[in-house]
Amino acid sequence: MIKDQQGFRPYISASQNLPEITFKAVFLGVVLAIILAGSTAYLGLKMGQTISGSIPAVVISMTVLRMFRQSTILENNIVQTIASAGYVVASGIIFTIPALIVMGYWQEFDWVKITLIGIIGGTLGVFFSIPLRRALIIDEQLKFPEGLAAAEVLKAGDQIISHKEKTGVRFLALGAASASIIKFCQSGLYILGESVQGWFYLGGTVFGLGTGLTLSMIGAGYIVGMKVAINLLFGAALAWFVGLPLYTAFGTPQDFGLAADASAFDWAMAVRASKLRYIGVGTMIFGGLYALLSLIGPIRTAVASSFAAIQKSRLGQSVTILRTDRDISMAWVLFWIISLSGLVFAIFHNVLGTAELPITSSLYWITVCVLTVLSIAIGFIGASIGGYMAGIVGSSANPISGITIAAILAISTTLLLLLGGEINFGGETKESLSLAATVIMIGGVVATAAAVSCDNLQDLKSGYVLGATPWKQQVTLIVGVIAGACIIPPILQLLYEAYGIGGSFPRLGMDPSHALAAPQATLMASVAKGVFSHALDWPLVFIGIGIGLGIVILDRGILARRKSEYRLSVMAVALGIYLPMEVIMPLAIGGFISFLGRKRLNSRRKQLAKSYAQVEATTERQGLLFASGLIAGDAIVGILLAIPFAAYQSTAILAIVGPSFKETATLLGAATFLAVAYYLYGLGYKEKG
Repeated sequence: MIKDQQGFRPYISASQNLPEITFKAVFLGVVLAIILAGSTAYLGLKMGQTISGSIPAVVISMTVLRMFRQSTILENNIVQTIASAGYVVASGIIFTIPALIVMGYWQEFDWVKITLIGIIGGTLGVFFSIPLRRALIIDEQLKFPEGLAAAEVLKAGDQIISHKEKTGVRFLALGAASASIIKFCQSGLYILGESVQGWFYLGGTVFGLGTGLTLSMIGAGYIVGMKVAINLLFGAALAWFVGLPLYTAFGTPQDFGLAADASAFDWAMAVRASKLRYIGVGTMIFGGLYALLSLIGPIRTAVASSFAAIQKSRLGQSVTILRTDRDISMAWVLFWIISLSGLVFAIFHNVLGTAELPITSSLYWITVCVLTVLSIAIGFIGASIGGYMAGIVGSSANPISGITIAAILAISTTLLLLLGGEINFGGETKESLSLAATVIMIGGVVATAAAVSCDNLQDLKSGYVLGATPWKQQVTLIVGVIAGACIIPPILQLLYEAYGIGGSFPRLGMDPSHALAAPQATLMASVAKGVFSHALDWPLVFIGIGIGLGIVILDRGILARRKSEYRLSVMAVALGIYLPMEVIMPLAIGGFISFLGRKRLNSRRKQLAKSYAQVEATTERQGLLFASGLIAGDAIVGILLAIPFAAYQSTAILAIVGPSFKETATLLGAATFLAVAYYLYGLGYKEKG
């Protein structure tokens, strides 16, 4: 069987040519992209969380395409590639564009501009991910847990059809069934708790600990492993055991807009929202740039090899590239990036042209050009950073909002330096509002590009494992981007008319309790306006940058000299600072379970003797399959629950217990979580028949 240059052997050999892009695959993918975009828009605006749509798309695709006489695993992979694009375009847009409604710049959603932002940002994300594929998937060999899980689901389904294997499928099905039932009991029936919290006052300050009980997170943590878990916990410790006690020791709840008798939990969450999160953004900015520098070499190599192949082809020389290694040509990538830059220029000219800024004509055109270049450059940086983080912890835990905040800060600062001599910034002026709105639109392009790049890399990881053709995935992802971008504007307008968004309502007399909170968009609005009104707390961002620098010094200066197996990653530590503890802890628990299982298996090396290698391979696969099933089951039920939640305007419509049952639900949820964790630990060291 043909291997790639790294010696990897895909599921479908490069010498085989199975159907991939077919009419039925594209049609089903587009339909699923539209459905997933709608559900993501509601959940993201309601709860600030989105659910990965790749695995639900895989399951639906296998179910539907099995009805046809002939369908292939690579067709199913194309379906999930197109479908997942719908929800990621929705994610990039809903985390940014509703800020224009929140800040009062728009009174209704502009369908044309939103569609263009979605298509431009999403398509740029696809093209940005092409050189990153070789850098992150092949050279860096990052995990990309959702992509790996989707590949395992597809392989298991293919093995059922071909009757190759049933044992592995059992673990995948068991994980999916367990997560599905538990997720429904948590988010639907409310009889199992979704988190455990313990916060208290101690000596005038606040301490505490908490964890989410989400099985998809423990599954993702199991896949990414112990090294990532340590970095996440290190970042969380800096935030919650250093930053939080310091802020609460030298402040009061009233400083954070709370009552004097506020609970320890409420005070902790207020500190995170207004202080710790911005420190995490600062660390992310430094870590992202540091990671980008480390990727320059692999990206340059990927681009150079593509152009070298084009040059040889023009000279009539034969170029042998494996089917599984063919990307869209870099010449086409550059052509479309330049073409899309023209559309970006036109959008910014349209927005700034109506702002009537009191600046000279030459400065106006310079500003439009600078914004265009910045949106492309920062979009690529955001895509690179987002892709790197997706490879570490997965797309579900990837803080695209943090990347977007960093982009908004960078662009806003540039505008202040560029226009500060002619415009008097400060306060709620028309000029400040117009520029803040422009920055939000750039943030929409960056967020969509980063989100799509992350998703495309997850899809390309699936394709890498399965033996798909990369350029075919990249082309069909653009199809999914267009479908998602076209459907999002009417969905946003519908949700706005029905509920209101972020404290903004289309008409008087609407019930504020039904409003969609849109937490990320509200945060983007406050950051963009805060920069131009001089109300943003810049020292917090610089503290984060200083922490990032300290981590690099510690890692390169001490851990590298000691040749420690567990090195520090600035990006992973930044995630630990930025993400809520409910996300960090289950990820870390999953990583520790993987480590403890392998350690337990290693202690049996002498006992197993010659069969050790076989047992190791078996336990690794069954653990991976069960963890993948946990991700799949959680994601599928999360998508399905969005339907009744949207229809009845409530996330408690299916609840069968009242608030008095909350403590019991928390205990039951914790016990269930521990039981699943213990079973996963057993899979890591013991063969199960």
